[in-house]
Amino acid sequence: MKMFSMIKDCFASLAMTFQLFLLSFCFIGSIAYAQDKDDINAANIASGSIFDDKALVEGYAQRYKDEPRDILLAMISDDSLGAYKCTAAVRTFKEKFANKVLSREKSMVLRVLIHRLNRSDSPFIKVEIMHTLIVLDRYQYFESMVPALIQKMDHYNPVVSDMAYKDLVDSTKDSLYPREARIVFNVLRKILFLSRNRLQKITTPDDKLRKKIDLLRWSIRILGTQELKRLPSEVINLL
Repeated sequence: MKMFSMIKDCFASLAMTFQLFLLSFCFIGSIAYAQDKDDINAANIASGSIFDDKALVEGYAQRYKDEPRDILLAMISDDSLGAYKCTAAVRTFKEKFANKVLSREKSMVLRVLIHRLNRSDSPFIKVEIMHTLIVLDRYQYFESMVPALIQKMDHYNPVVSDMAYKDLVDSTKDSLYPREARIVFNVLRKILFLSRNRLQKITTPDDKLRKKIDLLRWSIRILGTQELKRLPSEVINLL
């Protein structure tokens, strides 16, 4: 009887240990899932195949809409903050505070944004910061950030591509400066020249090419129709 009791106690202990293991596994798994859903790493964040990137960014931006400026900047400075959250924090800061930054504070804000831009691998964060820099200091950053945004229009994630295009439209819609139009024209002209062989086979532009052509038209309206002579003939047909 004593031996039977010991065996019974042993099985009971094993059963309890197994239950605790299952509970721990489920708990850890749920945390990992929540973390992955919240903060996709650099290798997966641009896939667009697991979660709705646009909905996540917009959801966090809605959550942060009432946060004060200093909290948003602290979030952007936080290296441990996930990509979607950081993108939303930058967007909220841009929409609420970027046009209200005083000149004596601007250098500090720019340092925070450039630090995050240089340290991040997320295309979402990069696109949002590039546009924010233009909003903060158009003269200083238009020339360097607009070409980078044009390149992001070719990103394989459609959300990143669309973000870049919308930011470019916002950056150019009210501009009548030939300097800015020349920057856009030169970048697009180079890209289109490199794509001449592919353009020969195109009769109807896809969404990405159509957006490039829209930006090209904007630049030509400011620079003049003489610029058409500098474009490859394949582009003229599409225009």
